[in-house]
Amino acid sequence: MIFHEIKVKYDRQTGEDNPGKVKEVYLVDGAVSFADAENCLMDEIKPFIFGDCEVQSCKRSQFFEVFPNQDGAFWYKARVEMITIDGEKETRRNVAVLVQANMLDDAVFALRQALKSYDCELISVAKTSYMDILHAVH
Repeated sequence: MIFHEIKVKYDRQTGEDNPGKVKEVYLVDGAVSFADAENCLMDEIKPFIFGDCEVQSCKRSQFFEVFPNQDGAFWYKARVEMITIDGEKETRRNVAVLVQANMLDDAVFALRQALKSYDCELISVAKTSYMDILHAVH
């Protein structure tokens, strides 16, 4: 799965009458170009912008699988070593996986459950700064 990862910096209402600069990172799924991804993001955050808004970077990110959980508050990125055996030849390939959870322990548990049908090894899990995954509409 290919996503566009966009880092944006803008003035946002952070409290009562207290606009402040925030830096956020979003993933956009289904965008056909960088411009399409940026437009999708701007449509999403436009109601929260008070003043300047700057897209700091936009790049492509690839994930083997994404496991959303609407009850999860954070996105965790895991590095997973996929093991394939073809005859007597064993190949190992590292892939990135995303899972949504409230805590690291929950993320690891959810990953173990989701990946139990695969022959793989969980290498690492880390909390990301991703705010959300947006879906481009065409």
